[in-house]
Amino acid sequence: MERDWENLPKHLLDSVAEKLPKPSDYLGFSLVCKSWYSVAKDNSTKHASMTAPMLLFNSGKKDYCNFYDLISQKVLNFQVNVPRTRLVGSSKGCLIFTEKNTVDRTFSVSLVNPLFRIIGREEKANSLIRLPPLTPRGWKKWYKNSRRYVRKATISADPILHPNDCIVTVIHLERGRSAFINLGKDTKWTYVYEKVDDALLGFHMIEEVASLGNKFYAVNCWSEVLSFDVAAGCSSSNTKLVGRGCDPGEYDIKRYIFEGEKNTLWMVQRYLKFGSSKRVTKKFRVFELNFQGAEWTEKNTLDDAALFVGENSSVRVLPAEVVGFESNCIYFNHDFDYLGTDDYRACDFGVYSVEDQCFRNIYTESSNKLLKMSYPMPIWVVPTLSFPL
Repeated sequence: MERDWENLPKHLLDSVAEKLPKPSDYLGFSLVCKSWYSVAKDNSTKHASMTAPMLLFNSGKKDYCNFYDLISQKVLNFQVNVPRTRLVGSSKGCLIFTEKNTVDRTFSVSLVNPLFRIIGREEKANSLIRLPPLTPRGWKKWYKNSRRYVRKATISADPILHPNDCIVTVIHLERGRSAFINLGKDTKWTYVYEKVDDALLGFHMIEEVASLGNKFYAVNCWSEVLSFDVAAGCSSSNTKLVGRGCDPGEYDIKRYIFEGEKNTLWMVQRYLKFGSSKRVTKKFRVFELNFQGAEWTEKNTLDDAALFVGENSSVRVLPAEVVGFESNCIYFNHDFDYLGTDDYRACDFGVYSVEDQCFRNIYTESSNKLLKMSYPMPIWVVPTLSFPL
């Protein structure tokens, strides 16, 4: 007699889900069938504690990718079909990538939830969301030679559950400027060009954008922070300089910003050193923005949080709520080098203890080999159960 796994009583499935110890187990449980998925999705408390960043890496086949769970140190037993193209971001469970449109010779930006595209299952509706062409001033001169016109991108909300609240923001290589589009309302991109308080040459050389409340904040290569209100457009009156720069230090620096405790804005500076065949992260520094004084204050702790940085939008996790990660640590990936070279394979990843100011080895020998072989480079993704099975 065959077991009817799909129609097991809900109270029994709830009991099983409550006892699952790791995010990878919970994700696997949710993908068994519709009834199991519903139990996993509807258990909000357990779901929150099982929502954790995982690494998505290319398996060696053209468009096939795998998830690597850092907590259990294993590759999950399913693959997803993700276009092997210019991956420029990961945010709210979605991947953001760009490609050249050979018909009208423009640049396109698309969103995809990798869990919509599990190999061996029917592809879900809205698995690929294509946005209008990205055509800021001077874009034609970039088309022929640019390998990567968009440097980084992020979204403000789940595009399936909240399309009217989903703002897609990109940083494009026309001097590292920013552009945004409201997924549910706009038919074209808005480009941010205006001067900021007459103090800067423009809203340019941006490295990362983050949303905080109803405003967006961008950090540039001088560690200056600029704010703009998407709802009000991008006039010079609502585009403001709200944070002055920090001492650049002795190394090449990359910057990441994210929402800290109690609606505060934090920045991580990553200090790099480039060699003949690879780059190395030398140290990290953490800062919190004092909005009143428009100045950064250095911190020696992440307030018991863990941070995940790289090509993804920076993700802050509380290990007290998501078991398996270390507090006050920065988990980092190799990512695109704006001023260096894009030719390095993934070699610069690991974990850094902010309080001890030291690096730790957390990857097994086999996982190291997998991640270093991946192309495109591995990226942090927070799998979301926002899709219909």
